[in-house]
Amino acid sequence: MIRCYLSILMGRDKLKIADVVRETGLNRSTISALYKETAVKVDLEAVSKLCKLFECEISDLFEYVEDGGD
Repeated sequence: MIRCYLSILMGRDKLKIADVVRETGLNRSTISALYKETAVKVDLEAVSKLCKLFECEISDLFEYVEDGGD
């Protein structure tokens, strides 16, 4: 499973979804899906814009976590 830490980065910088949409030019549904961790796929351009906005590495935004199921 891939964890997305967009909500944590947004909280750190006190940004709302609308702020991220305005700053990155990305679609609101893309940001919402990443924020809620319901995204199925992510465009590399979106990842690039988010990393630029938050001045972070990809590993600060996403993390691979082993599934806990059997």
